[in-house]
Formats: sequence, structure tokens, C-alpha cells
Amino acid sequence: MNHALILPVLLPLFVGSLLLFSARLSMPLKRLASVSATALLVPVSLYLLLQADQGAIQFYALGNWQPPFGIILVLDRLSALMLLVTAVLALFAVLYAMRGDDERGRNFHALFQFQLLGINGAFLTGDLFNLFVFFEILLIASYSLLLHGGGKDRVRAGLHYVVLNLVGSAFFLIAVGVLYGITGTLNMVDMAERVAAADHDQAALIGAAGMLLLVVFGLKAAFLPLYFWLPKAYAAATAPVAALFAIMTKVGLYSILRVYTLIFGDNAGELADMALQWLWPLALLTLGLGVIGAFAATSLQGLLAYLVVVSVGTLLAGIALGTAEALQAALFYLIHSTWMAGALFLIADLIARQRGVKGGQLVQGAALQNPHLLGALFFVGAIAVTGLPPLSGFLGKLLLLQAVGPSWQGLFLWPLVLIGGLVTLVSLSRAGSTLFWRVGLSQLDSAELDKGRLLAATGLLLTGPLLVALAQPVLTYLAATVAQLHDLESYRMILQSGGAS
Repeated sequence: MNHALILPVLLPLFVGSLLLFSARLSMPLKRLASVSATALLVPVSLYLLLQADQGAIQFYALGNWQPPFGIILVLDRLSALMLLVTAVLALFAVLYAMRGDDERGRNFHALFQFQLLGINGAFLTGDLFNLFVFFEILLIASYSLLLHGGGKDRVRAGLHYVVLNLVGSAFFLIAVGVLYGITGTLNMVDMAERVAAADHDQAALIGAAGMLLLVVFGLKAAFLPLYFWLPKAYAAATAPVAALFAIMTKVGLYSILRVYTLIFGDNAGELADMALQWLWPLALLTLGLGVIGAFAATSLQGLLAYLVVVSVGTLLAGIALGTAEALQAALFYLIHSTWMAGALFLIADLIARQRGVKGGQLVQGAALQNPHLLGALFFVGAIAVTGLPPLSGFLGKLLLLQAVGPSWQGLFLWPLVLIGGLVTLVSLSRAGSTLFWRVGLSQLDSAELDKGRLLAATGLLLTGPLLVALAQPVLTYLAATVAQLHDLESYRMILQSGGAS
């Protein structure tokens, strides 16, 4: 049994618990423990990605209880990829936080580790109920992280976020209960076989539970009409928390891709591909309204929050198309959008710290002390997120538009993506001119550019050019990932005694 498979869950669990029960430790020791654990997740995730790239789907049976009766963690190419994307993002976020943001409230580092526990567990679990459990862990941690630092705006945004997600959690539990009551299993692979064999009467109830799950995952992914909590929550959060939250919507999208490919995929009988007809219009509307929201934003953080919504719509369009090429493009864009959104939230905070009470508001403020350096970082991030060449956003959008081909979907997606990119460019250009050109003659004496924060933001931003440089091996891996997702026989091997373990 590959014990390394459980490390992305155990590391944040043990370190988070240690930090929570040792709350009186000095801040330097808390930072050392948190940063060390987060940094260790990067080589562990890279090792698991190399293991997954060998092709065999591996599982870890907790307590040595074999599936479908025991709780298992499953490692395939997709889960390994998501672990690595999360680990890289989290490392730069915690490095940024340790420069002072972690002192705004108690137990920041413990909550940060519990957040990673929930995210990593959601990506690895092969059990639908434990997907709910890991969702709850990451949500509970995110409630406190969102409120970290206090303030009226955070409390107001946090209240909406908590209430909506509590409702979503209730729906999730109802859907899981219905599915378990009908199929008699919680193992996703086993459930997929029983859903495919369900009779007509059972299929109606299973379909209702499946649509309820879509609502839950849609709330987590933040697509229309369930995204209205996101802009205020992300804009109000502290910079490292907002950067880490860039992966949160991807957890919802990952769950949609996992559940509606494995359980409700091509072999699900009457319920085959039940979600695709809903995802396409929702993707286009989310993309369009996200662009409008970005154009109307009055703060840099609000603008970036709406760009997260735009990325959700773009990714959902790739999933809704359902072809191998579209899914490959969507996964490449997922990596790009997660890292670039995180980097821009950090850069936005660097800029806001130079402007005093004006912060990230898109109004005339004090002159920046380091306009050329910050302007260069903002420019690179803006080019990447807009989708202009030669950075990773351009490649991701190009692959998606090529994947749609000369079809009726292309009549909607091409103009929406291209016009949306133009409006995004205008929005970011307007923000840049306000922040760097429409400034006063004086500078704030208290403003400073912390080198640690600068290095963390720059490091995460450089993952964009790195993604372009490694585009060929990344795309090769993603093509194999998509092929594996649709190879249901390889997942069924988990249920057999001869399966990979």
C-alpha cells in the first residue's frame, strides 16, 4: 500500500491540530511549523503526480477495510494534479501571510492547515459521504479565515457566505442520504455501477438527488445563479486568504467533473450525462455576467473577485462541451486561472498598502513609492488573466476555442470569450491607469514595500510563464488525465481484489 497517498491529509491534520492545541506557542514557531508543513506538501504532491502518471489508479484503504465497504482515498491523474496546484498556491499564500497578516487574529496557521486538510481530502476521497465531510472541514476553516482580521465588511460578507453554505451543506446531506438509501453504497465507483443498473422508478429519485448535488456543487463553484456571495467575500478577505480561496471554486468544479463523469457519465443508463444540458447555458451566463461585474467594479479586489467568476464560467464551458479536447483545455485553464488569480490578489494588496485609506478603491490616491515595480507585476498579471499572448491565459483560451470547433456551441462561445476578454482588458487598463497614473503628488510616509510579500507575490506570478514553458509536457499529462477519466473500467478495478492498491 502506498502510504504517501495519505500524507496530503495527515500533514495538515497533525500540524493544524498541534498548532490549535499549542496556541500559546510563539508566532515564529507557529510560522515555522505551518510553512514547513505547507512546503512539504509540494514535493509530496509532485511525487504523487509522478506516481499517478504511471497510469494505474491507486487507492488507500483506511483501516485496511477494502472497498466498497471501507473508506478509501483514490489517486488518479486528476486528483494528483489538483493536489499539486493547491500545494503551490498554498505555499506562496502562507509565505505572504507570515509577513504580518497572520497576526491579525488567533489561530490563523491552524485554520490554514485545516483548510488544506479539507481541500486535499476532497480531491482524494473516493467516498461520497466523505466528500461531504471534507467539504465541511474546508468550509468551517474558511468561515474563520474569511473573518480573520475583523472589520464590518468581512463580517457582513462572512454572514452571507456562512448562511448560504449551511443551506448548501443541508442539501448535500439530503442528496447523499437519498443516493445511499437507493443504491446502498457510498463508494463512488460502486454507486456508479448501481446507478447504471437502476430501474425506471429508482432512476427518477436518483436523478432528483443528482440535480440536488449539482446545486450544491454549483454553490461551491460559484456559477449563476449561485455566485453572488463570491465577489464580496473574496474582496473583503485578507490577501493571503483570498489567494488561497482561488482554489475553492475549483473544488466545486472538480466535484462536478468527478461525480458527473463517474457516477452520472456515459454509462449511467437513463441518467447518462444528465448535467451537461444544464451546464452549457449556465456557463455562458456566468461568463457574461462575470465580465459585466468586473467592468462595473469599484475596487481592485472586487474586480479580481469577478474575474474569478469569469474563470468559473470559462471552465464550466469546457466541462459542458464534454469532448476530450475541451476538457484538456479546461484543465490547463484551471491551473492558469488558479495561480494567476492568487498572484493578482497578492499584488492588489501590495498596491493597496501604498495607498493608505484609499486601499484598492479605483479612485485617485497617493502616489506609489514603487510604481515601476508594482506596475510591471500588475501588467504581467493583467496580460495573463486577460488571455493575451504569450502567457498562459492565451494558451488556455486558444485551446478551448479550438476545441469547440465549427459547431453551434462555437457561435456562442467564440464571441463571448473574445468580447469578454476585450472588456476584461478595458477594465484592467482602467484600473491600472487609476492606480498608477491618476495619482497625487505626495506619497504616504507610512507606505512600504515589504520584500517578503513582494517575493511571495512575484513567485506565484512566475508560475504563469513557467506553465507556458512546460506547456507540452503539461498538455500531454492532461490528455492522459482526460482519457483516464473516461476509462471507467480502470476505476472498477478498485472494487476487485486485483485492483491497484
